[in-house]
Amino acid sequence: MFGITPEIWFVYGLILLAIILFVNKRISFDITSLILLAILVVSGILTPEEGLSGFSNPATVTIACMFILSEGLRQTGALDIVGDYFFELGKLNYRLAICIIMLVIGVISAFINNTAAVAIFIPVIISLSRDLDESPSKLLMPMSFAAMFGGVCTLIGTSTNLLVDSIARDNDLAGFGMFEFAPVGIIFFAAGFIYIFTMGMNLIPERRKDESLTDTFKMQSYLTDVILQPNSPFVDTPLKDTKLIQDLDLDIVEVFDTKGNTKQDRYSVNLQAKDVLRIRGSVKELNKLLNREDVLIKPSKHWEDKDFELGNAQLVEAVLAPESSFEGKKLQDLNLFHQYEAMVLAIRQKGKVQQEHLSEIRLQSGTSLLLYAKKERVNDIKTAEEFVLATEIEVPEYKTKKIPVALGIIAGVVGLAAFGILPIVATAICGVILMILSGCITNEEAYQSINWKVIFLLGGVLPLGIAMQKTGAAQVLVDVLITQLESLGPRAVLSAFFFLSMMLTNIISNNATAVLLAPIAIEAASSIGVNPTPMLVAVTLAASLSFMTPIGYQTNTMIFGPGQYTFTDFVKVGTPLNILFWIIGTFAIPYFWPF
Repeated sequence: MFGITPEIWFVYGLILLAIILFVNKRISFDITSLILLAILVVSGILTPEEGLSGFSNPATVTIACMFILSEGLRQTGALDIVGDYFFELGKLNYRLAICIIMLVIGVISAFINNTAAVAIFIPVIISLSRDLDESPSKLLMPMSFAAMFGGVCTLIGTSTNLLVDSIARDNDLAGFGMFEFAPVGIIFFAAGFIYIFTMGMNLIPERRKDESLTDTFKMQSYLTDVILQPNSPFVDTPLKDTKLIQDLDLDIVEVFDTKGNTKQDRYSVNLQAKDVLRIRGSVKELNKLLNREDVLIKPSKHWEDKDFELGNAQLVEAVLAPESSFEGKKLQDLNLFHQYEAMVLAIRQKGKVQQEHLSEIRLQSGTSLLLYAKKERVNDIKTAEEFVLATEIEVPEYKTKKIPVALGIIAGVVGLAAFGILPIVATAICGVILMILSGCITNEEAYQSINWKVIFLLGGVLPLGIAMQKTGAAQVLVDVLITQLESLGPRAVLSAFFFLSMMLTNIISNNATAVLLAPIAIEAASSIGVNPTPMLVAVTLAASLSFMTPIGYQTNTMIFGPGQYTFTDFVKVGTPLNILFWIIGTFAIPYFWPF
C-alpha cells in the first residue's frame, strides 16, 4: 500500500501514540514530546544531532525570547495602565465595552504573548461586567477570541506562526515577513468581529452572575464559626498541635480573639478560651462537632466576601493556567499553604463547584480555585506561572518609569525584523538583552517568565516532523490525500489542510498540529506542482484559530473557569465561527499567496 516501509509504520505508530498522550493528558505534553524524541533517536530513525535540533531551532529560541519580552513589558505596568484606561471607557456602554475589549486585546496580541494580555484583562473584565450589570461570560469569550484574531496578524503574534516560518526555511522556502500574515489576518479579525456582534453575542450564555465569591462558589452551607470553651483541652495549645478536626474533612480557615481581631501567626500562637475558629466543611462534617462540649457553634449567618477581609487576608479566585505544572496533581500534594500561605476553600472544575474532599481532586487547566490568602502573598499568586488571577487586587509597584524603554525595545524588535535588517531571532535576542540591561526585567524574572513546557514541547516535537519527511511517512499521507482530491484542484487540497489543522488543534496543541501537518503540506504542494506557501499558511492560521473547545487554545482554557462556561458553550459559539473562517481561508489565502 503506497510503498509503506517498516520505518514509516514505526513513525505512524509514534504519531498515534503522540495524539493519544496529548489528548489523554495523564502525561504532561512536554514529557510526551521528550518520550517521542528519545524513541526516535534510540530507534535510529534520527541521529542525535537531528533529534536535538528542535532545541536549537530559531523558532524555539525566538519563542523563548518572546516570553521574556512580554514579561518585560508587563513588569512596567503598561498593560495595566491600558486596562484601566479602557475600563473607564467601557463603563459607558455594554456594546462599546465589547468593541473596545476586542480591539485592544487584538492589537496587543499581535505583538506580545496573548496569554499574558488575557491574564491581565480577566479580572478587569469581571469588574467591568459588574459595573455594566452584565454577566462576565458575555465579555470573556469575545476577549479570548479577539486574542486569537490578533495573534494571526503578525509573525510574532503566536508561536505557531514562528514555528511554521522556521519549518518553511528549513525546507529552503522563503519563510514569512513580520506583517505578511496581516492581510488575511485582518480579514479574519473583521469577519470575527462582525460575527460576534451579529450572531455570537446571542449565542454566548449568561453563565456567571454578579455575585460575591462566597456565593459564586456556593459557600453558604460550608462555613461556620465555633467558639472555644474554657474547658477545652486545646486552650493554651498552638493551633498546629490541636486535634479538634482530626479525622474530619474540615479546615480551620482563621482564628479570632475575643475582640474579633485575627491572630496573625495563627499556627504558632496559643489558642485561648473564647477564641473564634472559622471552619470550612460540609454540614455533615460540621455536625460532628455538635457533640463536643469544648466548642460552641455560633448561629449560621449569610457569608459575604468582606467577612474574609478582616486583618491581613482576602478571598481571591485563581485559575490554573494552561501548561501549569500543577495539572493532573492532587490538591493535597501541592501544599499551597506553605508555597503561598493560601487555603483552598472550594473548586470549580468541569462546570461543577466542589466544596468537599478537596484534597483528593486532581486539578486541570482552567480549574478555578477559591483561595483564602494573606494579602502580601496575593501578588505572588498573581505573578506565579501556575495561576491566572481572576480577582482584581491592589496594583503592585510596577517599573512605570521603564514603560517608554520597554515599548521602544518591542518596537525595535518588530521594526528591524519587519524591514529585513535582521532576522527575527536576532532582534528577539537583542531585545531580551536590552530588557535586562535596562532594568525592565531582572535575570531571575526573565528565566521565570519562559514557559519551559512549551520550549520542551517544541524541542521534542520538531524532530517528529523531520522523521516524517526523512522516512517518507509524509509522502505516503500526501499520496492518499492527492488520490482523493487532486482532480478537484489545489484549492480543494488547501481547504482540506485548513480543515484538518482546524479540527486537530481542538484536541492537541496548536504547535503539535503545525509540526505534524506542515511537512505533509509541503510534500502535497510538491506532488501537485504548486507553490507550497499557501498550503503552509492554511496550516498555520487554522492551527491558531480554535474556537470550538475550551482546550483547543490557551486563552479559551484561561476563561473557562472564570466565565463558568460549559464545554458545549464553546461548541455552540465557536463552530459557526470556525466554519466561517474555513470558507474565508479557502478563498482568501490563494488570493494573497497564489498557487
